[in-house]
Amino acid sequence: MSKVFKIGIAKNNNEKIKEVEEVVVSAGKGIVGDRHFHDFNDVRNQITLIEKENIDYYNNKNKLNISYTDFRRNIITEGIQLNNLIGKKIKIGSVLLFGNDLCRPCKHLQESLNRNDIIKEFLKKGGLRCEILNSGTITLNKSIEIIV
Repeated sequence: MSKVFKIGIAKNNNEKIKEVEEVVVSAGKGIVGDRHFHDFNDVRNQITLIEKENIDYYNNKNKLNISYTDFRRNIITEGIQLNNLIGKKIKIGSVLLFGNDLCRPCKHLQESLNRNDIIKEFLKKGGLRCEILNSGTITLNKSIEIIV
């Protein structure tokens, strides 16, 4: 079963991501209380997801223990391959999302993790940028369904 493993937000840019148990999302705006929440928000900035399995692989390969939220995505998923969801709808609880684009790692992420291989290692493993299609609440352990 695919599910929400962890959730993280930050009120301001460059602030450490805070782990939370639930978030309220607003269609077209983003996550309430997150740094990227705006009226008429760009569809690529509303919510980001990343696979737990990709972070685990990186940590195991490099004998590290970087926390999931340190990868600066909002939703850490378990049991779903996000790269296949561009152009598709997914449902987390009652919230409907549309997969828009891969979430590529950036220099800021590489510097914040103090690892010079993040861009290379997460180029196609950095997650998914999604548009929020309806308002609602996303909580830990909610199942994730591919709607297509």
